[in-house]
Amino acid sequence: MTSFLARRRRVAATVAAAAAVLVGVSACSSSSGSKTVRLVAYSVPKPAYDALAAAFAKTSAGKGVDVKGSYGPSGAQSKAVLGGQKADYVSFSIEPDLNALVKAGKVAGDWNTGPTNGLVTKSVVVIVVKKGNPLGIKGWDDLIKPGVKIVTPVPSTSGSAKWNILAAYEHTIAEGGTPAQASEYLKQFFAHVVSRAQSGSQATQQFLSGTGNVLISYENEAIAARQAGKPVDYVVPEQSVLIENPAAVTKSANKSAKAFLSYVESEAGQEIFVSKGFRPALAGAKIGTVAGANDPANPFPTPAKLITVESLGGWSKVNDEFFGDKGISTTLEKA
Repeated sequence: MTSFLARRRRVAATVAAAAAVLVGVSACSSSSGSKTVRLVAYSVPKPAYDALAAAFAKTSAGKGVDVKGSYGPSGAQSKAVLGGQKADYVSFSIEPDLNALVKAGKVAGDWNTGPTNGLVTKSVVVIVVKKGNPLGIKGWDDLIKPGVKIVTPVPSTSGSAKWNILAAYEHTIAEGGTPAQASEYLKQFFAHVVSRAQSGSQATQQFLSGTGNVLISYENEAIAARQAGKPVDYVVPEQSVLIENPAAVTKSANKSAKAFLSYVESEAGQEIFVSKGFRPALAGAKIGTVAGANDPANPFPTPAKLITVESLGGWSKVNDEFFGDKGISTTLEKA
């Protein structure tokens, strides 16, 4: 009897062990085939990503996929992922925020390949004003006149802030000025800043709530505000900076995240971004009519002098020159 009971116990234990292995395999398989995409992004493109997720869900690759977004200032979002926040798909305002994840081994070094070279949207820096442009703002030089109160984010957390500062400084160089004159302009520009939000979208909300009378922002933010019926106008200055926004999947990303990125980079995905006021990153993407633009039929005019980060030596050089501990912007803001 004792031998019989012992054999029964051994058989039961074997069955239980086999069941545990099967459960483990099932759980592992479920994880690798997850239908959830954890998206971590800067705050400005949230409306576009909401629309992209809905459209993607209607495709064969996106059937049953749940895109869960986390949004905030670009720099802060990058640091959150570095600190352990789970992410399958990351989207930032500036390249350095993504490259920080490459250096940490969270994103592959070849992220900037593919149909859009790692970029998913483009834009330009614009000057947003109250409806009717009561101050008669035409360009950068008008921003340092008496009575102008500027709203722009802070560069320690916001990618938008860095684009804005570059555009303000480089407009002087584009007009034939010297670095000393550009620094002097930027000093006066900072003297007119009345609010420093943590992100581009927060700056927009502050402006729409009545803070200041001029907002420096992405062109797409101005268009989105007008699409929402907000009483604003915007000026595309003759000198501006080309904004290029990167995105990538992480090394731990599931198949659904990779498929979502492919959709975002596709013509269909790019057209959704365009409808929200972004300039497409995919060559040849259809633009068409964009509601909220100054000229909906020709929504994305090219400024007379459009500066690129590449023409300034790339982000590695620019980030250190302007936003490092002894950078131009850092030094002037402390003055």
